[in-house]
Amino acid sequence: MTSTTAPPPESAGGRTDLPTLDVLLPAAEHLPPDPREERLAALYAYGPSARGAHVVRANMVASVDGAAWGPDHRSGSINDDADWRVFRVLRALADVVLVGAGTARAEGYTALDRPRGLRHLHDAPLELAIVTRTGRVPEALARGDRPPLVLTGPAGAATARGDVPADRVLVVGQDAAGAPPQPGAAVDLAVDLTRGLAALADRGLARVLTEGGPTLLGDLLAADLVDELCVTTTPTVVGQGPGRIVAGAAPSGTTALPPRGARLAHLLHSPEDRPGSPAGTTAARWLLPIG
Repeated sequence: MTSTTAPPPESAGGRTDLPTLDVLLPAAEHLPPDPREERLAALYAYGPSARGAHVVRANMVASVDGAAWGPDHRSGSINDDADWRVFRVLRALADVVLVGAGTARAEGYTALDRPRGLRHLHDAPLELAIVTRTGRVPEALARGDRPPLVLTGPAGAATARGDVPADRVLVVGQDAAGAPPQPGAAVDLAVDLTRGLAALADRGLARVLTEGGPTLLGDLLAADLVDELCVTTTPTVVGQGPGRIVAGAAPSGTTALPPRGARLAHLLHSPEDRPGSPAGTTAARWLLPIG
């Protein structure tokens, strides 16, 4: 999951003290700090999707030993300025950021805006959508002036409508079009992510950026809904404790998803070009074929 920790202050035109990035693949070149980030944005331009009317890009950060967070259980303790540089561009290009409610709560998400200085890349408002089986919306978001879109199942619909306006609630469970569950019947808390993405696309939110957490990413991968997986690896070692960037239960009767291929679109590298700046951060963009 990607940190929402407040970055250092920017000048009106954007920061110029960020790390240089080497494009190792497809061809070696340098991307020096650029307030407009047009060359970096071109590397991350959204392409077509074979999965439907939407394109789903996941962005995650990990340590070199595979940890998805640091000792504070937040990704902000393992990311760095190189990760933040890519993170800003990915948000600037997206229509909507999709996160699990647990991640929104743990990482302190609030209503989103286009990164300052990058509105020229995409000038529409940036939406936030959260996935919640129970319908509970983090208090900071429910009380805000710009409530998120909420993807939930029928069991969570009433709770979600109590937290945010009804027109912000997308009921996308197995019984979304049917009657409420009967008293005493088993309650299915599942959220149908395929329907959820289609509902976002119907609102013009087709370029989806998911920032996790690991369980939501696992669910999206299990449903074969991820077009791109962007992974920043920072030169940190965390050790035992933290989980991986993908979590959740494997499909019934299995221990893991069947391995599938991925194609590397590009690989960025941050050298040590500033005093005290750690070298070795990489940012990979992987394209995932239909499984």
